[in-house]
Order: sequence, then C-alpha cells, then structure tokens
Amino acid sequence: MSMPCTAQVSTAGRSVFSFMGLPVSARVHALGGSNVSLSNGDVSMGMCNPALLHNETHMVLQMNFCYYLPGTMFASALYGHNFGEAKGLRKDDSEGMKEEGGKPEKPNYFAVGFHYLDHGNMPYADEQGNLTGGSFGARDILIDVMYARQLHPSWKVGVSLKPVYSIYEHYTSFAIGADIGAHFQTKDSTFQMGLVLQNIGWQLKRFYEDGGRPTEMLPLNLQLGLTYRVKHAPLRFHLQIHNIQTWHLNYEWTSLDKSATTGDIVSHNVKWYDMLFRHTIWCIEVVPKSEKFYIAFSYNHRRRAELNLSDQKSLAGFALGAGVKIKQARLNLAVSQLTKSNFSVQGGLTLDINSLLK
Repeated sequence: MSMPCTAQVSTAGRSVFSFMGLPVSARVHALGGSNVSLSNGDVSMGMCNPALLHNETHMVLQMNFCYYLPGTMFASALYGHNFGEAKGLRKDDSEGMKEEGGKPEKPNYFAVGFHYLDHGNMPYADEQGNLTGGSFGARDILIDVMYARQLHPSWKVGVSLKPVYSIYEHYTSFAIGADIGAHFQTKDSTFQMGLVLQNIGWQLKRFYEDGGRPTEMLPLNLQLGLTYRVKHAPLRFHLQIHNIQTWHLNYEWTSLDKSATTGDIVSHNVKWYDMLFRHTIWCIEVVPKSEKFYIAFSYNHRRRAELNLSDQKSLAGFALGAGVKIKQARLNLAVSQLTKSNFSVQGGLTLDINSLLK
C-alpha cells in the first residue's frame, strides 16, 4: 500500500477524475465541500470519511441533486445498512448504544453510494472553433462501497472501495480507488476528530491507449478534521485541513498582464500564510441538541483564491446551507457562488426507511 501512496504524493497535481472532490450532498456542500470529522447520522458523510458511518445510518436512503453550471448536472443516491450484534446489550436499547460494553447493537456499518456527473452536450468544432455539426457528451460515474466498525465507544475505523468510470465523447477510462479513515469522539460528543486518506488508487484503463502516456493517479487527499460543539449553546464549529500530503496548491496560468508577453505561462507566487490558509475549511453551524434543524455557514479559502475575480465583487469560497427534519424525512439545501452570474445550488432528501416501515 505504501508504494502507490508514495507515488501519488510525488505526482501531486497530476491526477485524473478530479470530480471526486465535488461535495457529494447538500449537507457536505454547506460545510464547505468536505468534512471528515462530523458523525451525526448523515449517510453522505461516509463519502468524506467511511468511519463517519453511524448507528443512525441504518436503513437510511438519501438522494441529492446539484445544479453547478448551465447544462451540468450532478446527482447521487446513497443507502446505509448496519449488521452484526454486540454481546452484553439489552434488547430494549432504542438508541443503539448502552453502558454495558458501550457498544452499538449493530457495530458493523455499511453503505453504498452512486454518483453521476453529466457535463452536458457540446458541439463538435475544429481547432479554429468552427462548428462542424453534431454534438457529444461527457459523463463521470462513481460507485462507493463503504464499511465502518465501532471498535470502542469513542473510536471507529472505516474503509471504502470506489470504482470510477468516465466517458468523454468516445474516450473512456476506468480506475479503482479506496479510502481509509478513523474517527474519535468524546463521550458527550462535544469534540470529534477525523482522519482519512482519500483516493488511494490509479487508472486501470487510460483515456489514450497509445502506449506513450503513463497511468495517472487519483486525486490523493489526506485530511484531518476537528469538530467542537458548545455545551450550553446551539453552536458547532468545524475546521478541516485538506491536502496535507502536498504543500503547493497553486497552479500556473496564462498571464494577461500588460508587462508580460501575450500567451506566456507564468508562475504566480503565493505567500506562505496564504498557502497555509488554502489548506483549511472553516464552518460554523447553528444546531440544537435535538438536531431537528441546522443552519451552516462555511468558508473555503482555496475556492476563494481560485474563483474570486479581482475586478468584481464575488462570494466565491463562501457557502450557506440549512436543513430541517420533518418526521421520518430530512430536507437539506445549500448554495455557493462559482462565477459572477452563476450559483451552485444543491438539494437533498433523506428518508428513514426503518421508521417508515413501522
């Protein structure tokens, strides 16, 4: 395992299937695009860290839909199911956790997710931009099979297997990835911490089979998350540190400065404190102890640095979301700005199948 991990670290910035970094649900979207430390029964959190699967994700079905850009659509469906038995538990435990042994009634957490990104139809054109007739499409598909195990009342570990398939016009590629994660929380759940290594894997089939291109890696991402809930106030704070395996998150682009030659590719220096901040996602939630509803506001500095326009006002990097639980269903909604005139809106519906069948 260490050999491919080392290879991916050394090839940071040269990876395929970058869509795997998109927020998988409205809840994750509202939290800034990623959260590896919040274990609260939301089955989509397992996509960020498989160890975040919970005793409350049992028989939970979730569906999400997102509008990113004109013609671009993202949808996902996830289902969780727990199994197994822990010795020494009373059968009348309605919360899934008891003092005897401190283990859940079903300590094995399982979930499967299907994610689909449609880039829309694009017209054929030659190298001068002249339309040549007809159109083509581009699709990305990801299946995530997740498993977590409660080892201790405070500790969980999890793994996931992720087959990935992309088809752009007649070019196709297939890859296999995996996640390894762990989660810790205090007895009263006021503090939670998560650690995950995402997207360990590589292409099995390249887009080009000419033999001259190397097999590319998946977008490896080592993340550490911290979550703190205020004991006597309905507030919860999150700090996520992502891409720990690589320092440089900037990239090169064509300079439009008048002092530079048109078309020159220049590397724009980023101050060390700016680069440090690009590795972080900050979020604050207003949420009661019952978690019947929540309001989340987050800031992703890397998104801000890469999507903000210097000559125009923008809310790039900020995200706002809310959710409410109505009987056996939960509705989630999140919104963020990607371009000047375009907002990304993501909605989600979660159903507690176990309660609906009672």
